[in-house]
Amino acid sequence: MKTVLTWDQRFAEINAMRQRFAVVMSDLIRENDNIALVLADITAERFTDVLSDFPDRVINVGIREQLMIDIAGGLAMSGMRPFVHTFASFLIERPFEQIKIALNHQNIGAVLVSAGASYDLSVDGRTHQSPADVSLLSTLADWKIIIPGNAEEAEFALRMAAKDIGLYYIRLSTETNQRTYWSGENSFIVLRTGQIGTVIAVGPVAENVLAATENLDLTVLYAPVITPFDSATLQNTLSVPDVAIVEPYLEGTTTHAIAEVLSDIPHRILSIGVKLKELRQFGTPEEHMRAHGLDTDGLRLRLSEFYRH
Repeated sequence: MKTVLTWDQRFAEINAMRQRFAVVMSDLIRENDNIALVLADITAERFTDVLSDFPDRVINVGIREQLMIDIAGGLAMSGMRPFVHTFASFLIERPFEQIKIALNHQNIGAVLVSAGASYDLSVDGRTHQSPADVSLLSTLADWKIIIPGNAEEAEFALRMAAKDIGLYYIRLSTETNQRTYWSGENSFIVLRTGQIGTVIAVGPVAENVLAATENLDLTVLYAPVITPFDSATLQNTLSVPDVAIVEPYLEGTTTHAIAEVLSDIPHRILSIGVKLKELRQFGTPEEHMRAHGLDTDGLRLRLSEFYRH
């Protein structure tokens, strides 16, 4: 007999993004006959019930990530809405050719949901780190890339993707904001207005950015949806064309989008993110964050220097 949890019990279990994904995804499968889930072992233990109840729509291929994407493509071509899930390095980097051919080239929709982010799994070594996933996927057209800031925002993203037919990448992380700033809008959220420049904070770095800039007269924009890029809000809130972006993945990933918005005026851009040079120590996620300057002290130093000039 299955145990039915109250909502309060369920909420206590799902306050982290990956746990919330498992609960929401199970609900979506039960509520929608056209939704399928393809797994590559990762997180499969959280889907035992739906694996048993819906074996034709919940498929665990084992550690065969290229096959996972091809199966998703086949499901989409048959009219299903496939969600695909594993760690970011195995979801984007390893099967990138399959993403390019089985999804983009076939002009079909799917939802890729990763865990692990840039260095959440740093103790497992370089194979489980994926700071370049967003940059790599940005080389393909038509992807909506969402970087939720916490579990509630992850749920908004999942439910949004379930109602749509396009290509989505939802990047889950153990790094979170305490507050929920986004509820499904396609535009940036204005967290603060100022006069000496603009900082764009992507997903779970928002509260570090707010703390780092509390004594600086800056506009802070929150960007959980990074592609397509919200040019209008950046233009409409711009004071001085000095723009910094703090992104929890490869530094420079979004610089081209900002440069395009500011292309007709003199401007300066600062990109702060995961540095290209590999950190060869395992370390904890917090140690990686500090090493890349994404903690509050590191951000305060970089942003203060940039806006002094």
